Amino acid sequence: MPTPQKPMNSGYGMRTDARDATGGRDLTGKVAIVTGGYSGLGLETTKALAGAGAIVIVPARSAEKAQQALVGIANVEQAALDLADPKSIDAFVGGFLSRTKKLDILINNAAIMASPLMRDARGYEAQFATNHLGHFQLTARLWPALKAANGARVVSLSSIGHRICPPDLEDPNFERTEYHKWMSYGRAKSANSLFAIGLDKRGQSSNVRAFAVHPGGIMTDLQRYMPEEEKRAMGWIDADGKVDDRFKTPSQGAATSVWCATNAQLDGQGGVYCEDCDIAEQVPPDHKAMAGVRPWAIDPVLADKLWALSEKMTGVKFDAN
Repeated sequence: MPTPQKPMNSGYGMRTDARDATGGRDLTGKVAIVTGGYSGLGLETTKALAGAGAIVIVPARSAEKAQQALVGIANVEQAALDLADPKSIDAFVGGFLSRTKKLDILINNAAIMASPLMRDARGYEAQFATNHLGHFQLTARLWPALKAANGARVVSLSSIGHRICPPDLEDPNFERTEYHKWMSYGRAKSANSLFAIGLDKRGQSSNVRAFAVHPGGIMTDLQRYMPEEEKRAMGWIDADGKVDDRFKTPSQGAATSVWCATNAQLDGQGGVYCEDCDIAEQVPPDHKAMAGVRPWAIDPVLADKLWALSEKMTGVKFDAN
């Protein structure tokens, strides 16, 4: 059964560090994949998992950038992956499955945010294609290894940006509506959450559990498409470029992903949206606070509809048997 969408009072919080979020769990012998695990909170996620003993595979589109970031971190391997390229996804998975048959932790962390209108080779809008469809295909291809782990966890990085809007299942690629970069981001981040809901439903019988995570506000390379004046207008930085106090450090931002992926408090649980190292509160659609999960992001009916659309758009059938 899915876990109730209500806080459990975990004892952790907004300022918890990623290394502490494991709850001291020894991950020796565990295998993890962290997409985007060489930059920002992804890098801190990699460090925390590897520091606890896990072997961490970091797929990267930019091999040189990843190599530089991962120097000196034990238990880490690197591989090539472009989430916007279906052939690249299949090639990465083929290489992974040729070396190992189980995957204990998959953290779908990589993302782009508020980008100008871009399309992949299929004509799909880039934020939806990269943030959601790429991870959908990756997880589907990795399913045999997740199932073989007998207790795997999959973490899907969503965002408080999900509050902007639900996904548009009729026009996911902005072919009939005018493109808006923040609406696109909101759709994609809602889709990330709904994917976790759908995956947990299908994975429970194989002891694969899934979680959606809002990491919090973190100033990283994710903001590369945002000009400084936009960050100032949104109150993220002041006139001198100082980051607002409500933002987390990258390690604090990684903590909820690590908590969902490893902590014993969540053994036997899943299918929930989490923030600040706890299960988030479900809030009304018009809730004004920068916290909580809106109902469309955890709607099981919408999750099933998105699942069907994702299979159609990727051409990948998810065999959860």
